[in-house]
Amino acid sequence: MKDECGICGRVMRTTYMRQCQRCKKLFCKSCMTPDVATGDPNAMLCLHCARKIVSPKSISPYIGLESHLKFRAAFTDLVTLKFARIDGLIGTNLPMAAYRDPLWWSNTSTSIHAKAWLNAGWEVQDVNFKEGTVTFKKVRKLPRKPKKKSLEITQPFTPVPVRPLRSKIPSKTKAAQLYARIKNLERQRNSPQPIRGLKGKPNYRNRLDK
Repeated sequence: MKDECGICGRVMRTTYMRQCQRCKKLFCKSCMTPDVATGDPNAMLCLHCARKIVSPKSISPYIGLESHLKFRAAFTDLVTLKFARIDGLIGTNLPMAAYRDPLWWSNTSTSIHAKAWLNAGWEVQDVNFKEGTVTFKKVRKLPRKPKKKSLEITQPFTPVPVRPLRSKIPSKTKAAQLYARIKNLERQRNSPQPIRGLKGKPNYRNRLDK
């Protein structure tokens, strides 16, 4: 069986072609490269998928205007902004056509700047070049993002088992030993101490004297 490479268009046998790990399509060996993210030579990617990973995503310069209109849509239907205010939202100056040409503010989805307010659900209603203002009108509501469902507790709460506290009362054996030790200390204190330098007679001398 033969197949056509999706990049160069060459027709060859499927045994000489490789499958992209990302898009799962067949390509020739010349249009394949190792995974640029991991560098694994066994994981092959086509040049299209490798270019998507390497090249940064393009962000519209008017994303700030789009975010501002989405925020204002929550509590109003008309918004009037000055050109200087829009400059601050987009982080740069508007082109000269925005100050002179009314067609620049037309609601056409082919222009990059018009997509900003159209994607937010707004359209340009009026442009005043003398005062340098533009009025937007809300034409549709954007669907709200569903809230995350809170976790429902289906089973009753079971507390962690706690070990019972050990009794601090000493045993009878320890109490008896402690009592006997206290008595011995009291006897030693109450017994008369011998005078230094005088030694008592031993027991066998006392017996002889008797």
